[in-house]
Amino acid sequence: MSETKSFDLAVVGSGPGGYVAAIRAAQQGLSTALIEADRLGGVCLNWGCIPSKALLSSARLYEQMLRAGDFGISVAGISFDWEAIVKRSRQVSERAMRGVKYLMKKNGIAVIEGKGVLTGRGGIRVEGEQEQTLKAKNIILATGAAARSLPGVEIDGNVVITSREALALQHIPESIVIVGGGAIGMEFAYLFSTFGARVSVVELLERVLPQEDAEVSEELQRIYRKKGMHLFTGARVESIGLKNGCAQVAMKTADGSETLECDKVLIAVGVAGNVDALGLEGAGVALEKGFIRVDASYRTSADGIRAIGDCIGPPLLAHAASREGIEAVNSVLGRKCSRLKDELVPSCTYCQPQVASVGITEAAAKEKGYAVTVGKFPFRPLGKALASGETEGFVKVVADKKSAGILGVHILGSEATELIPEASLARWLDSTAADIHSAVHPHPTFSEALMEAAASAVGSAIHL
Repeated sequence: MSETKSFDLAVVGSGPGGYVAAIRAAQQGLSTALIEADRLGGVCLNWGCIPSKALLSSARLYEQMLRAGDFGISVAGISFDWEAIVKRSRQVSERAMRGVKYLMKKNGIAVIEGKGVLTGRGGIRVEGEQEQTLKAKNIILATGAAARSLPGVEIDGNVVITSREALALQHIPESIVIVGGGAIGMEFAYLFSTFGARVSVVELLERVLPQEDAEVSEELQRIYRKKGMHLFTGARVESIGLKNGCAQVAMKTADGSETLECDKVLIAVGVAGNVDALGLEGAGVALEKGFIRVDASYRTSADGIRAIGDCIGPPLLAHAASREGIEAVNSVLGRKCSRLKDELVPSCTYCQPQVASVGITEAAAKEKGYAVTVGKFPFRPLGKALASGETEGFVKVVADKKSAGILGVHILGSEATELIPEASLARWLDSTAADIHSAVHPHPTFSEALMEAAASAVGSAIHL
């Protein structure tokens, strides 16, 4: 065992929360170690956000080429090479990982390969090819989360898979049942359906994307059913069995029982925090509902140990983890630190049309007792949408009727994830719907739909 090295800060986990925290700490003059059991960048860069968006970009381009004739362009013999598509996604992921590696070197951060285990009083044992120990005045846990399964369902990685296996399938399955209609489930539904698979989605709640505004979810359901997808909502999976190499998914719906036969089953029912075998109990780090419990400054119940990202629970988003990493370092330095409010964190789903939102839904606003005013503007009459052939969806602004303060913005459309940052900034700055309407938006752009929806919310719509 090598000699014990000492650092001002040790970060366990190198995903978007961990590596950002390490960089900020090093920038502020702290000697910093970053411990990673797998690959720099964590799940997001290697088996999540980045490779999945590369695959989805290929799907969108293929879908656009299939309707090239609508734009007066003739393309003969359109086809795709799934192996090449997956290869490109892995190359994109590898490039992103190398970027993080470069940033570690640039900022003088000691990258230590292996699994970090707390040993108490600032000690960490790193279990890898060569076990080593280190001491740190402060520790930030950023260990992320992993896919959950269903009770009694075995994920074999072949027929019954998670998103990790789905990202590297050798072939597009002829048929796939996706259990879970959240963001991950709907992104893969779009991906596999676009490349020709028969897709069924089974969602326990009454609509897909149940955390989004009801109007957005319902419109996406209508669009996807029109595309030929089978969406079973309010449906519970009772069992998943194998027969002759195929899966048998037994489910119960309001109409009775039904069994779906398919080549693959993708389990996309959420994640659980990576909290096992980290030495948490011995170090005095408490859990709550399977996640690490933290206070408003990201402190755990153990002195000198903080935690960020998916291992502390919702919102379970990479961009939230990155901000939490910066705030946790502020806490280490004794500076002002703010716990992120879920209502200020934008949510994005990268299926097509895309879904993006920030703030609360119309239903939630009414439940909180607000007198609500709502403005909506469809993309269909918008000049840029017409020119681009991307007219599906709408922008919905939910505002306080008394103050016109923005409570939530919900977007369904081809560029929804690129439009939401303006709404996020407006929400962050406590702007009103009138403020958004007053800001001059360039023409022709998709952003005009947000301007028009905000105008509608305050009774000043021009193009409705």
